[in-house]
Amino acid sequence: MNHNHNNHIHSDDHHHDHGHDHHHHHHGIMSSQKITRAFVIGIILNMIFVFAEAITGFVIHSLALLTDAGHNLSDVASLGLVLFASNLAKKKSNENYTYGYQKTTILVALSNAVLLLIAVGAIGYEAVHRIMVPEPVKGNIISIIAGIGIIINTATALLFLKDKDKDINVRGAYLHMASDAVVSAGVVIAGIIMFYTSWFWLDAVISIFIIVVIIFSTWGLLKDSLRLSLDGVPMGIESNAILKYLYGLEGVVEVHDLHIWAMSTTETALTVHLVIPEKVTTDNFLINIKQTLFNDYKVAHSTIQIERSIEHGDCDQRC
Repeated sequence: MNHNHNNHIHSDDHHHDHGHDHHHHHHGIMSSQKITRAFVIGIILNMIFVFAEAITGFVIHSLALLTDAGHNLSDVASLGLVLFASNLAKKKSNENYTYGYQKTTILVALSNAVLLLIAVGAIGYEAVHRIMVPEPVKGNIISIIAGIGIIINTATALLFLKDKDKDINVRGAYLHMASDAVVSAGVVIAGIIMFYTSWFWLDAVISIFIIVVIIFSTWGLLKDSLRLSLDGVPMGIESNAILKYLYGLEGVVEVHDLHIWAMSTTETALTVHLVIPEKVTTDNFLINIKQTLFNDYKVAHSTIQIERSIEHGDCDQRC
């Protein structure tokens, strides 16, 4: 891997790094065919299931199945959005979008979390109505369809299991599918009990339990994606440790304007000003800093500006 890609260096004594590699930094953005294939398989499987569930729901007048079909449809939409965003993120940067379109992955992660919470609101509204006015439903058919749902959702979740900690969007897809499997399991149990006891209010109670599960699983995703949207320091990156490392460099008397933010759900950028009055810096000095930032601190794109005097240090207005 090229540790020295797309890192622009500005130094007052004109030691520039000319090894820029502007357009070839897509390694982190779900470039692996495997993940893309997982999304395509997930979308196809779940789309077939949504149709089957919706048609059955209409035929047997089961609101539980129709609601679940709607919930699953929102997940298919979010999988499609992620796939679209990750392909868009691979597009090259241009004069209007100098960073390319990598940030779409963050926006999609955010809208993903919001979509799921909206779906939860819709289910909750219906569940409250159902507790007050229970409707008779065919529990056995509900259980069979929801059972198929468990198999499809679990299989899809397993496709994302391995890479879920590498990318917030893969994690989002994994959470969607895992929570769907839990939803389906709840519907199966409710279906069996309703078939034998005619306790039709159970349908709504299970729905409310499922809502709680979904809110818990989505909250972290919403928090993380909001943090990245606001250019917060990505999870797993310690700004204090980076600051300490930079202050420890030979000749550095001051470090200021350190900014760390996410360029996508998988790549991090950094800009910083180092005040070095005595030492004459070389390209190697700067290249070594960038390689250390890349290897030890997971920062893929760093821009380092060297300054000679502390007077220049106060650049809060200009930087």
